[in-house]
Amino acid sequence: MTERVQKSAVRIGGAAGYWGDSQEAPRQLVMQGDIDYLVFDYLAEVTMSILVRAKEKSPDAGYARDFVALVMKSLLREIKARGIRVVANAGGVNVSACAAALAKVAEEAGVDIKIGTVEGDDLSNRIDELRAADVTEMFTGAPLPDNLISANAYLGAFPIAAALDAGADIVITGRCVDSAVTLGPLIHEFGWNADDFDQLAAGTLAGHIIECGAQATGGNFTDWRDTVDGWDNMGYPIAECRADGSFTITKPENTGGLVSRLTVGEQILYEIGDPGAYVVPDVICDLTGVTLSETASNRLDITGVKGLAPTPTYKVSATYRDGYRATAATVITGFDAVDKGKAFAEKLINRTRRLFTERNLGDYRDTSIHLIGAQTLWGDNADDVAVQAREITTRIDVRHDQREAVELFSKETTGVALSMTTGRCSAGAAGRPKVTPVVAQYAFLISKDDVHPIVHVGEETIAVNATPSTWTTSDYGSASVDATEDGDVVDTQEILLIHLAVARSGDKGNNANIGVMARRPEWLPYIKASVTPERVRQWFAHVVQGDVTRFDAPGMHAINFVLTQTLGGGGTSSLHLDTQAKTYAQQLLAMPVRVPMELAEHLTKQE
Repeated sequence: MTERVQKSAVRIGGAAGYWGDSQEAPRQLVMQGDIDYLVFDYLAEVTMSILVRAKEKSPDAGYARDFVALVMKSLLREIKARGIRVVANAGGVNVSACAAALAKVAEEAGVDIKIGTVEGDDLSNRIDELRAADVTEMFTGAPLPDNLISANAYLGAFPIAAALDAGADIVITGRCVDSAVTLGPLIHEFGWNADDFDQLAAGTLAGHIIECGAQATGGNFTDWRDTVDGWDNMGYPIAECRADGSFTITKPENTGGLVSRLTVGEQILYEIGDPGAYVVPDVICDLTGVTLSETASNRLDITGVKGLAPTPTYKVSATYRDGYRATAATVITGFDAVDKGKAFAEKLINRTRRLFTERNLGDYRDTSIHLIGAQTLWGDNADDVAVQAREITTRIDVRHDQREAVELFSKETTGVALSMTTGRCSAGAAGRPKVTPVVAQYAFLISKDDVHPIVHVGEETIAVNATPSTWTTSDYGSASVDATEDGDVVDTQEILLIHLAVARSGDKGNNANIGVMARRPEWLPYIKASVTPERVRQWFAHVVQGDVTRFDAPGMHAINFVLTQTLGGGGTSSLHLDTQAKTYAQQLLAMPVRVPMELAEHLTKQE
């Protein structure tokens, strides 16, 4: 075990928000960030399905290869020289292969490092056991699918801390909750235990903020013009954390982007669901009292995080084979482009349906038509200009249980080139649409007693002791806020929500999350009076099939919406154009909101 010398503050740099994030991020943080830890979050739900398919093709695949080949290979000597420790969930569904590849790179570079691994999340060899236990999907209640191909539990941060305690310089994990790569180092540095719920919640929030890379420093920001000048050199986030749980978000000097109440606030609200009960393996986070204070340029202090005992279950993300899909796209231009594009798509689907019937192939599982360039994402909220578009891309997505049917669709998309619409050309690479298997997601809960994290540092197996004295099993979370508030407005005028708020949106399975944060505290009542759950459901009627719930985050002067059954099955299998709800916030910001006449006149004059 290494001797712990507690620091007054620990600086952790968030170097990746997804597999494919810029390779300049880790270099910037290592060379300019003065950091103690470099952490990477590679494993979005969609990424896991990609890694599962990769491992099926090759037993040496299934991990985020970029971490080893592009990041560590070029930076390992510098990381070692600066005493920076690294935590990454790059192991995906093949942690041992990732660790072996990294060990080889270190040996070739002549760098002596201790590699720690965290496994035990992979439950794929226990599928029969899970089926016998009558596992059901946590949102729909559906039984376990017959053709399951993977199942990975979201582990927490204490196994990572155990590896660091044992002297690991680099810790590689498989599926863990995104924020754990940050919380693990803080548990190690400050000696937090499993009952330090407020500190664990604060460390989780720090991890949640930096887990998506530059989203916290002005990337994907509503007020994009405030950061656009620095897009070519965006700064990546650094969490400067203290033992009491308070922390500061900043970024390296002389980099682009912005750290402010609004940039970080958007990220806090991102994909958290109920701010009063953000559930992760080690703690339930209550973020309703979080306060954000801009103390200096690009420095934001965050306090007020509270924690509750964790639940006695892990969430498990499983995947299963669910048919085949293909996407065809064609550019259509000229007169009546929108009508021609719609007609082309409908007639192609009708034609292939007829051919399926003749061949006894059965019908499509699902089809989707999008007219890109004609406000296709907006549904009934599209304006009159949309139908006048003179150039669009007609995109047709299809799913079918049989590969033969989707291959027939793929052939016919090019086979009708001379028999349907004029004014068309290729929308991408030449050739037929690619037929791909659908790997769909299935989420369920499992008792923590039935999952056992396995930690190795070198050849040594490390024990993990992280059981709290109590569990939360019921009565947690904040009540939804469904009532309309009047905001004491008499003489009013409508303006767009974007004048009053910023927003960020994202996905959780088949549900969407939209966080809305008032630009000024005094404007929140007007927002809440107009942006009600019912109006939001009506605004997204073209995609929402379930309920819409609104939650309060009063410390941040914000509200959070959860839209259920809105993504066509979720990012791994959806035929929607926006499979992960990334555009929903921009659509909601166009909603009309009633405000006092004087305020409306003031805000519109600033345009």
